[in-house]
Amino acid sequence: MTKKTLLLALIILTFQSCKTVKNKEIYTIYLVRHAEKDLSSDEFGDPGLTDCGTQRSELLRDFLRDVNLDAIYSTDYVRTKYTALPTARSKELKIQEYGESDLEDFSKKLIDAKQDALVVGHSNTTGVLAGLLTDKEIGAFDLDIYDRIYQVVIYKKKRRLQLFHSVFNCNSVTN
Repeated sequence: MTKKTLLLALIILTFQSCKTVKNKEIYTIYLVRHAEKDLSSDEFGDPGLTDCGTQRSELLRDFLRDVNLDAIYSTDYVRTKYTALPTARSKELKIQEYGESDLEDFSKKLIDAKQDALVVGHSNTTGVLAGLLTDKEIGAFDLDIYDRIYQVVIYKKKRRLQLFHSVFNCNSVTN
């Protein structure tokens, strides 16, 4: 092969691989509520995580260990970012912020992006967003529920929702 032919083949292969990624036919979005927040914190409006919350965020990282992720999204709160952080570090991804006030717009953005993603939200947004992604009516859930992991698999125009419940026993004496 001549250098020109080899270069042309390389350009075509690069273009095709970029096109394949952009036109991904199947992708998965994981949605979770932030882990346990520290209500004893002085930062009552934007508390971090308890020791148990930190452990739960590490459990999430372990749950997603063998899962390919292209993006990680979090609302602009300490507790959501800290929940996403262990996974972001393990995947070497930057946490991208989204606004929880316009979930319909954000759901469209997630669908259009065609990325395997993790989305960390709140008890009043996580189920709602999972519902928007799958055209189902799913509402908010109780403030004491932290064990839900919504998995939304999108294949072409079909969307499937799976709900996992993580098994977690906190190893901390204090909550």
